[in-house]
Order: sequence, then structure tokens, then C-alpha cells
Amino acid sequence: MSAEIKEGPFRPQVEQRRRRYRRGLNAEMAVSAVYMALGHRILGRRFKTPVGEIDLIAVKGRRVAFIEVKRRASVEDAEDAITLTMRRRVRRAADLWLARNPGYQSCDIGFDLVFVVPWRFPIVMRDAL
Repeated sequence: MSAEIKEGPFRPQVEQRRRRYRRGLNAEMAVSAVYMALGHRILGRRFKTPVGEIDLIAVKGRRVAFIEVKRRASVEDAEDAITLTMRRRVRRAADLWLARNPGYQSCDIGFDLVFVVPWRFPIVMRDAL
């Protein structure tokens, strides 16, 4: 019976989803390494809330950055993935994170966007959301 499941029509879709998930995790790890190399401390990864998710949360000095990571085949594809709905979700999730972490409410808040495309250094855009 288990052989039937492995050979079923949905198996390639499951594998594709797993590959995308792993690539996303790898992209987020690479971006967190870049931010740490620039002197940031990572406060959170994949912060999930009922209203949205934040890929990374980092602090440097008095600035807390809520970071959205987009890994795509090209910069154009990454730009196309930035929607108004996505921006709203990130901002609502950031509001919730700040409510749960009152020690950071007096900090400067930034919404950074990072594009990860093959064979390029991650493209970091501060305050882009």
C-alpha cells in the first residue's frame, strides 16, 4: 500500500513543495548570515501569527528590522512577489510582535526587503515595505 502512495499522481507536487520550502529556509539562513555580518542580532525567524508571518527580525543599535525574504529565479520575479496584501500582513505581524515585546517599542522600526536570486549576493533594500 505504501508503494501506491509513493507512485501516486500527487507525489511530484509534494516533492516540489519540499524543495521550495528548503530553498526558502536556505535563503533565510543566508540573509540572516548577511545581517549578522553587518552587525545585527537576529531576534526571530519565521515569526508566525494569525495575521501574517515575518521571515526575520533583527536589531542593530536602536533599529528593529522586520525582514521579508523573497527567493526567486530573477529580480523581476522577486519584485512581482511583493503585493499590497503581503505588505499588510507583514506590518500587522510586526505590530503583534511589538505588542508582545514591549522593550522594543521605543526603537526605530524598519521594514526591509531582501531578494535572493541565483548567483548573486542578496539584494538588501532597507525600509522598502
